[in-house]
Parts: sequence; structure tokens; C-alpha cells
Amino acid sequence: MTQTLSPAPATDPAGPFVLSRPRRVLRAVAVVSCVPYLGLKVAWIAGSHIGIPDGSSLLDHRTTMAIVNGVSVLLDSAVIALALVLTRPWGLRVPAWLLAFPVWVATGLLAPIMAGFPLQLAVRALGGSTNHGQRGSGRELFLHEWVFGVVYSGFILQGLALGALFVLYARDRWGHLWRGRVWELPVGVIGAAQRATAGAAALLALFPLTAHLLWACGSTAGLSQGRAAERTSDFHILEAMYVVFLVAAVTGAVLLAFRRGRALRVRTPLALAWVGSAAVACWGGWLSLASLGGLDDIADRPTPLMNLAYAGQMIVGILVAVVGAYYFAERSAVKRPA
Repeated sequence: MTQTLSPAPATDPAGPFVLSRPRRVLRAVAVVSCVPYLGLKVAWIAGSHIGIPDGSSLLDHRTTMAIVNGVSVLLDSAVIALALVLTRPWGLRVPAWLLAFPVWVATGLLAPIMAGFPLQLAVRALGGSTNHGQRGSGRELFLHEWVFGVVYSGFILQGLALGALFVLYARDRWGHLWRGRVWELPVGVIGAAQRATAGAAALLALFPLTAHLLWACGSTAGLSQGRAAERTSDFHILEAMYVVFLVAAVTGAVLLAFRRGRALRVRTPLALAWVGSAAVACWGGWLSLASLGGLDDIADRPTPLMNLAYAGQMIVGILVAVVGAYYFAERSAVKRPA
């Protein structure tokens, strides 16, 4: 007999607020880890060339560089704002959507870096390739190598600290929404429209999944000439990461919408859908936006197939996010027992 799981009362936002020592430490780590990245960006906006070698393409478009760096400063400053929201009493009164969306975006942008950068370092330490083509990798002419280490290390710390803070915050405020197992979900939480959305996401994921899998395995089909010539072990790891996050997104949506893996705790498909959808949507959107910038070298411009793969993964991420958003909206609307 199917059980119906009633949600437990949420933490009262108006109740007493106590900031524990672990949360203070996590907040401090999140804020301090933003300093190196923000410092570099502000220095570049001010005209400094620190970390930028002579001949770098970044020096050819100073206005564009200033605009992009300004946007980057705003995005990374949002990490500081989120750390405050997640650790202050007034943060409990912030509307759910206003908090969930920027955290979802932050998850999407940081998760591939957090997972991929350590793997890239490990592969390099084991003798990973640095150039598969006749052209140089270009990284040394773009930025000094130490910049990537400093920036990505900061991103990883930001992701770990902000992620831990959000998990603690979400557990206190919305933990009742993901209690129990998949088979215990109340009837009506997931409907036919959500199953259709999850099915569409799974179908649309086939193209970007196949493209990224082929590129991860060494194929150059559909790649631009410049991209194919500059493939490194880092490139293959990044493509493999896209495959992993696409599979995670679709798996989470299908498990949730069709109630597969009925013995699983609800938080498992939700976590897969949250992280997977954020990663593929945000990076698909970022790569699609970057392709509109108009690179000077035609060989470096994304091909139509690359653009289709980026757009496809972005759409898949959005569809999976819709399934998750509907789940939370419906379950939070379930009438609580008197």
C-alpha cells in the first residue's frame, strides 16, 4: 500500500537565530576566497597587466576586457552577498526564489571547476598531454599559469564553503520538503506535465551528450579547426565533465518524475537534478554567449555543431530545473496536518 508522507513543519523564520561557530568559519572562508579573484579583476580594470604576458590577446581588446571584468566582479561579489544571506537572521525572510536562483547559478558555474580542476592537475602530474596539435596551447600567451591556480583554487573554496552554508540553511528552512523516499511521495507532487518535461529533457540530451562524449574520447568531428588543434588533457577532462553532468541531470529528473529507484531517498534525485541541471544550463549558456563575441581568428570560432551542443545542453538544464521547481512548489503546497 502506498504511503503518504506529510511534510514536517519548517523552521520558524521568526524564531531565535543562533549563528554557530562552523557557520562563522564557512562564511569567513567564502568571503576571503573571493579576494584573489576580485583583486585581479579590479587590477585589470585599473590597467594593470599583472598575470597577463606580453602579446596576450586580452591586451588587444581593452574596452571589452574592462566590461567583462566588471561583470565578473559583480558575479563574484554575489558570493559574498549570498554568504551573508545564508548566515544572517534576515536571510530567513528572503523569498525562496530570490535565493534559490543565484545559488543554482553559483552551483552551475562552480561545480565543473570543483570537479574538473583537481582531475586536471592529477592528470598533468601523471604526464597528461599539453598539446595535441601543431599550434601552441595558447594558455601561456593568454595568462600566466599561476593565475589559473590562484583563481581556480579560490573558486573551489568558494564552492565548498557556499555549498555547505546553503545545505545547512536549506535543511533548517526547507528540510521537510525532501524527507522520505521516492515511493513515499504524496500523490500529485509530480504530474503528467512533469513526466513529459523529464522525457523531453532526456530526448534532447542525446545530441549534446553524444557530441561531448565523442570529443572527450578524442574525436574532432564538429570541432573548429583551432579547437581541434589545441586539445589537451584538460580539454578531454572538461568534455567528460559535461557528459557526467548531463547524465546526472537527466537521471535525477527521470528518477523523480517517473518515481524510479523507489527505495532511494528523495534527496538523491533532487541533488542530481539540482547540480546536473545547473552545471549544464549555466555552462551551456556561458559557452553560447561567448560564441557571440566574434573571435578574430576564424579557425577559433565555434562551429554550428558546437553551438547546437551548447544550446542543447542549456535547454536540457532548464527543463530539468523546471521539473525540480515544480516538485518543490507542489510539495510545499501540500496541506500540513492540523
